[in-house]
Amino acid sequence: MARIAGVNIPKDKRVEISLTYITGIGKSLSNAILEKLKINPDTRVKDLTENEINLLRDEIAKFPTEGDLRRKVSLDIKRLQDIGSYRGYRHKRGLPVRGQATRRNSRTKRGKKITVGSGRKKDVKK
Repeated sequence: MARIAGVNIPKDKRVEISLTYITGIGKSLSNAILEKLKINPDTRVKDLTENEINLLRDEIAKFPTEGDLRRKVSLDIKRLQDIGSYRGYRHKRGLPVRGQATRRNSRTKRGKKITVGSGRKKDVKK
C-alpha cells in the first residue's frame, strides 16, 4: 500500500479512485492532479513507480487534506456559532444549515422520529 498524506491508499484500485480515500480530495481534484503530473488515471496504485508516488505526495501536500482540513472546517463552524449567525445557530441545534425544509424531511440531521402524546392525563379509577 502506498501511504500518501497519512493515509494508506488501496493498491488494487485505479489511482484516480484511490486518491479519493484522502479527505479533501474528490474525483475532480484527483483527475486534475493526475493530469498535471501526466499520470494515467487508469493505472493501478501497485503499478506506480516510487518516483510517481513521490510526485503525488509533493502535489497533494499543496492542498489542505486530512487533519488540517477537518480542523479548518470545525474552526469555521465554531466561528459561526461564536458570532451568533443563523448558520451557527442551525449547527448548534443540529438542524439543516442550507435552507432545507424540516417539516417533513431532514431525518438524517434531526434523528429518529419521536411522536408525542396528546398531553392529556388519563383518569385513574378508584
